Amino acid sequence: MTRIDTAFLFDLDGTLVDSVYQHVLAWQEALESEGIALSVWRIHRKIGMSGGLFTNILLRETGLEISQDRQDRLRQRHAEAYKRLSAAVRPLPGARELLAYLTDTGSRWAIATSGRMETARPTLEALGVDPDRTPVVTRDLVKYAKPDPDLFLAAAERLGVGIETAVVVGDSIWDMLAAQRARALGVGLLSGGYGQDELERAGAFRVYEDPADLLRHIDEVGGRH
Repeated sequence: MTRIDTAFLFDLDGTLVDSVYQHVLAWQEALESEGIALSVWRIHRKIGMSGGLFTNILLRETGLEISQDRQDRLRQRHAEAYKRLSAAVRPLPGARELLAYLTDTGSRWAIATSGRMETARPTLEALGVDPDRTPVVTRDLVKYAKPDPDLFLAAAERLGVGIETAVVVGDSIWDMLAAQRARALGVGLLSGGYGQDELERAGAFRVYEDPADLLRHIDEVGGRH
């Protein structure tokens, strides 16, 4: 019988790098620059979703009309603020080791992030990933971001694998919902601030603390030990 090797599709922020709270603060700064008051915890719950969905939820929670011009300004101001804050971003425990292990054992992997390349690039540099040599799919490259499945479908296509043979690794409910819609297995990590129950309700097959914990249990999700 032919062995079907598992491919791994990783979210970036909160999954491989400890950057969720820098994004939260950057969004808070961007929103405040537009006179929009939103509690930090509410912003955190939206990290990882598409900008369009973020805007729709923002409209519901604040009652403000968010024009396309305002949405574009918010995105640009978030990118500028995040660029300043990204110097403090570090890989999560075990992230580099996990990616090196998958490479060494011949497992294919890619990164799929809701961020655009302008914000993802410094984060990738902190992780030691060269997007010119590693399959990286950003928001710039797909029509819809999470919870739509486009990012993960595109990443699987870049690897040349069927999405049904892939494991999506992410830290948010948006990652798990997108994995389900793509027909991939979802594996959740607690390193982005979501709880185990939340990730499991969103479809996570397994939940681990961080990349180091996933590496210790890699055989449980189809990786080679």
